[in-house]
Amino acid sequence: MPNATEILQADLAGFATASAIWSAGGLVAFPTETVYGLGADAQNDRAVARIFEAKGRPRFNPLIVHVESDDAARRYVTWSDAAEILASAFWPGPLTLVLPLRADAGLSPLVTAELPTLAIRVPEHPVARGLLSTFGGPVAAPSANPSGRISPTTAAHVLAGLSARIEAVIEGGACAVGVESTIVGLAGEPCLLRPGGVPVEAIEAALGMPLARHVAGDPLVAPGQLQSHYAPGAPVRLNAQDRRAGELLLGFGAVDADMNLSPSGDLIEAAANLFGHLHALDARDAPIAVSPIPEVGLGRAINDRLRRAAAPRGA
Repeated sequence: MPNATEILQADLAGFATASAIWSAGGLVAFPTETVYGLGADAQNDRAVARIFEAKGRPRFNPLIVHVESDDAARRYVTWSDAAEILASAFWPGPLTLVLPLRADAGLSPLVTAELPTLAIRVPEHPVARGLLSTFGGPVAAPSANPSGRISPTTAAHVLAGLSARIEAVIEGGACAVGVESTIVGLAGEPCLLRPGGVPVEAIEAALGMPLARHVAGDPLVAPGQLQSHYAPGAPVRLNAQDRRAGELLLGFGAVDADMNLSPSGDLIEAAANLFGHLHALDARDAPIAVSPIPEVGLGRAINDRLRRAAAPRGA
């Protein structure tokens, strides 16, 4: 374990330092447009194992690999017409594709949890893109937080959860999207594995067909599918029409709330604020009630994260 976590600036010197840490088998957290990721060299078994150790993440939960282009992605997965359509429409951006792993991919088997598929994406954030270009290889990067807890959307959130467990974090400001990437499985029938930063409706329009749905009880085939996940320390009550005694209210729309995801009812604003507001309310050590969120567009991703945050912790 490192003695302390270094804060790196988002410049060429910071990129070079982060790349050197990755090459040496270390861990560096960095901003993406979705949340901060905890990165390691995806080809280094020991480095990838350290991700699981630092987060306390179950080894059966696969990781997303980040690369700098769709050309780079083709080195690790078997490409398809559907992958070409979605990559052309949404990469770089908050979309992860799960595709068959190539036999010559050369990635640590820990990345895929020894599944025959790989979750891969091309991030849009300029800091993430600069880092990947400097490093020149695949980077395994789940969210940079203790497993099961609220995802980080600032460097301060990363340090609050992982300080002294990782070598460095790149200071890149707050994440614009604020919820993790949408995950679409393309190893068979196109399937929504996790709602996220790209609305399902946009993906279905690009493909010209509806997506199948992953349901509770199906085998774990992608990150972010554990029933209890993204959770604050305090209990969470959903679809709250009022604030009960002792509760803090996380509002949406025109409601009197302790914090409001979007007073105007804007789902893009709400997604960007979700994890930051949960972190702030969790620090006040009281139960959290959450206003109803429409189940459309980015509301699907917000509700997915909230349902997992409210799930029984033993699940």
